[in-house]
Amino acid sequence: MSAPVHLVLGATGAAGAATVTHLRDHGANVVLGGRDGDELARVAEESGLSETHKLDARDLAQVSGVIQEVAERHGRLDGVANLVGSVLIKPAHLTTPEEWEETIAVNLTSAFAVVRAAAPLMAKGDGGSIVLAASAAAQTGIANHEAIAAAKGGVIALTRSAAATYGARGVRVNAIAPGLVEAKMTARLVANEAQAEASRAMHVLGRLGTGEDIASAVAWLLDPATSWVTGQVLGVDGGLGQVRTRPKG
Repeated sequence: MSAPVHLVLGATGAAGAATVTHLRDHGANVVLGGRDGDELARVAEESGLSETHKLDARDLAQVSGVIQEVAERHGRLDGVANLVGSVLIKPAHLTTPEEWEETIAVNLTSAFAVVRAAAPLMAKGDGGSIVLAASAAAQTGIANHEAIAAAKGGVIALTRSAAATYGARGVRVNAIAPGLVEAKMTARLVANEAQAEASRAMHVLGRLGTGEDIASAVAWLLDPATSWVTGQVLGVDGGLGQVRTRPKG
């Protein structure tokens, strides 16, 4: 049997790059997608992979074009992981219209674009798996997360609806819901030790996530071994979304 073909969008972020490496190490044929061409080239070189696609995942037509191109080139498309995302920590009244629109576009529109393009294509073949990126912030109330929680809450709703729509045609749609992950995107949130300690304390396991934590969960959901799993939101969050730490003392 030939190696599965997986497309990772957001391949230049911490979670995306780790997912690329994890899938490669487990024998998959991995295609990288992202907005920054230089960063794409760097991740491709570090992972020993060559097929990259520069695109803006907020653009439905661009996402559709890349997914179609990958499927035509390889004769199949087994999985797509959309790990494109952003972080905005602001109360609603301080969020500008531009920040709101960008948060929705990056996090929700990109997810919709992937489902819109990949699900019907996979349904024409042997099926496949789509993994989207939600957030623990969409599952529990965290102050100053209104815009990102709304966007990621939309991803959760999209995941479940798409799973219902395409499941009978062999397409699985699931989401991961991370807590705070160490990455360039989140570095300013833990810029000093006091901030870092406060962030770690919110997670019952006492640490922030890593790209590898996310990668292993994404790979599990892409794997045909999980062929009876769809419409699920998998918390990969150190407990942030569902449990609370014990008070000290």
